[in-house]
Amino acid sequence: MKHLTIFIILIGVNSMANAQSFDLSFNHYAINVADLQTSVEFYENVMGLKQITNQTQNSNIRWFGIGKDLELHVIEADTDNLRLQKGVHLSLTLKNLTAFIDHLNELEVQFENWPGEQNTTNSRPDGVKQIYLQDPDGYWIEVNDAKAHNE
Repeated sequence: MKHLTIFIILIGVNSMANAQSFDLSFNHYAINVADLQTSVEFYENVMGLKQITNQTQNSNIRWFGIGKDLELHVIEADTDNLRLQKGVHLSLTLKNLTAFIDHLNELEVQFENWPGEQNTTNSRPDGVKQIYLQDPDGYWIEVNDAKAHNE
């Protein structure tokens, strides 16, 4: 048994030594939507995102910039089997959460905190305030003020 244990430990150490680092970084988030124009209007007017060049040039796809070299791809496609949960969400950060909440209230867009209480925020353990809202297809979006805490 002692030899088997040593063998297993050596295999684990050897595997870790051979592991590669690929220097992965985030590039884009893609979602399927039922109505492209409705989603484009939401992401432009409610979220304030700007369209960028759609490199695919497919008419059923729009690309949005969401920060330095980061993108959101909105694709009109079948959405019948979507299973949307709040725990799976796109998280965006900004400096002034209060101004964004005022913007949502002006547009009468519903939002909630993590526990689900309407029109209010909550704070994470690190002090970052956050809210959650859904796009026209029900995708959850977290908006938080982490950017203000990191400067």
